[in-house]
Amino acid sequence: MSQNEQVATAIGPLDVRRVMAALPHRYPMLLVDRVERIIPDVSITATKAVTINEGFFQGHFPDRPIMPGVLIVEALAQAAGVLAVESLGLAGSGKLVYFMAIDGAKFRQPVEPGVLLTLEVEFVQKRATVCKFAGRALVDGKLAAEANFTAMIADPPAA
Repeated sequence: MSQNEQVATAIGPLDVRRVMAALPHRYPMLLVDRVERIIPDVSITATKAVTINEGFFQGHFPDRPIMPGVLIVEALAQAAGVLAVESLGLAGSGKLVYFMAIDGAKFRQPVEPGVLLTLEVEFVQKRATVCKFAGRALVDGKLAAEANFTAMIADPPAA
């Protein structure tokens, strides 16, 4: 545990209602089911229950269902969004967290239905409007995917 983690007070677990209060995503695009722990300004650990009922498994792939890598990265980004909203006090502000860049994405093992996907994300750099993150997705403690990404915090587009 780093010195920053020792100083900050962890919060959690947070159920899906609290996740939905932080994110605008809804089914079928909500990819964070629960937050196990947030250390504000430092990191988040969240989970996604990967079930055969996910619509993408119908076509990816019918005889060998595997969660698409882009959706694993999206799940990491959503966890980062919850971390940013909670850390920056943005809940209820209407601000959105937008992807700006994805770097170094690597996929180490397939993610199949019936697993709990653990999403670990930490701040690499935190500013008022742009944040950088490092994320890892794990299945049973084994690395399934990893990526670094940058996000912008901004108002939603005008209707």
